[in-house]
Amino acid sequence: MRAKRGCAASDPSTTPDVLIACLPAGATGLLVALSGGADSCALLAAAALLRDERADLPLRAVHIDHGLQPAAASFRDTCIAVCERLRVPLTVIAVEIRLTAGSSLEEAARDARYAALEAQLAPGECLLTAHHALDQAETLLLQALRGAGPKGLSAMPACREFGAGWHVRPLLDVPRRDLLAFGAAFAADHREDPMNEDLRFDRTYLRRRVWPGIEERWPGAHIALSRAARHAAEAQELSDDTASVDLVRLRDGEALSVPALRALPPLRRFNAVRLWLRESGAKAPSTARLEEAVRQALDAKEDHMPAIAWGEYTLRRYRRRLFLTPTSSVRLQEVLAWRIGCDSPLSLGSGLGCLAWTAHKGGIDAKFKDLALQVRSRGGGETLKIAAGAKTHTVQHLCQDLGVLPWMRDALPLLFTGGELVAVADLWLETRWCAAPDTFGFVPVWEGAPIIT
Repeated sequence: MRAKRGCAASDPSTTPDVLIACLPAGATGLLVALSGGADSCALLAAAALLRDERADLPLRAVHIDHGLQPAAASFRDTCIAVCERLRVPLTVIAVEIRLTAGSSLEEAARDARYAALEAQLAPGECLLTAHHALDQAETLLLQALRGAGPKGLSAMPACREFGAGWHVRPLLDVPRRDLLAFGAAFAADHREDPMNEDLRFDRTYLRRRVWPGIEERWPGAHIALSRAARHAAEAQELSDDTASVDLVRLRDGEALSVPALRALPPLRRFNAVRLWLRESGAKAPSTARLEEAVRQALDAKEDHMPAIAWGEYTLRRYRRRLFLTPTSSVRLQEVLAWRIGCDSPLSLGSGLGCLAWTAHKGGIDAKFKDLALQVRSRGGGETLKIAAGAKTHTVQHLCQDLGVLPWMRDALPLLFTGGELVAVADLWLETRWCAAPDTFGFVPVWEGAPIIT
């Protein structure tokens, strides 16, 4: 979905109109993220007015308790009181903040908050947050200070797909003074957050120490910066459109074609890879890291398999294709018990799907039904004869011939009985265990298997 551009209000009384102008077609209801601060309480008051006019847009609120400060209980109580007065159902959710290496408290709290909000969102429902014009200007400045590109400088979109519905920021063109005036006019009670005075946080430092000087020298700077964010968003749209066209030609299954990538000019190459990573749900590394990763993947010798990792993700090249994989290896962890022809599927663990039996001509002979099997990962040196008159090959050799991805070979479930290999997933059967070609037997089927070739 393209971000909606402007949802401006000329005076505080039009705030409910701003909300309706920003809602996507098909919206089924409104969910206000309520912190208990002045901004979100004013937004809830505007949404309550809209609810009174639009019975087709039921309204509710959710308060996320981060548990980061002693005042958390008073914020919760404020939210309860405001919702009772405005007749808005309220859900209070406590979240646990987990700091990871390289993340800030601000970032960790935001991630936990939005994960909880996404889980709350019903199909077609719009999450409303009270980000206003000053928030937008601050976001652009913070992104610029981090060296962000057009996507980061686009700051916050007015509307984006989110969970089962949408995340809508209807107030991005509304000055905060107008929002506060609206809240005061409708007696939207609120509580001031002491963390908004804590200069350890980048946004607070910018708002308290830097922004007053900017506003004094350039009155209305938030309007100009919001316009700059829209220009960056438009440039990003054009960039994404070009990358989308390129990706159609680059895609090779779940991977990208290395020869096709090499044929692209460098800027379009990196642009396409960034969009591919984003569509895959991966957080791209820094520009310098990404450029180096792509360079290594494309320049390595043909018989090499470069792997460039950052955080949870790794770019890998194999046989003229570029893959995005988890950094941690995927492997069948346990030795599992199963029986030939068993009616119950065998779960292989998280992300590995399950094995089930089906009848098929030339499958494992029915006389072996109910024979006990062990299912485990390869240990090395296993061999298999996959057809009468064929040579016996190692599983490693068969994987190479088929093009099984090297980093997925330890995920293959191998079926043994008495130390003898009977089958490898649903790829190969040991011919000595098989029925005649015109006789039905049992073959394993790997359901929900990860991509292995």
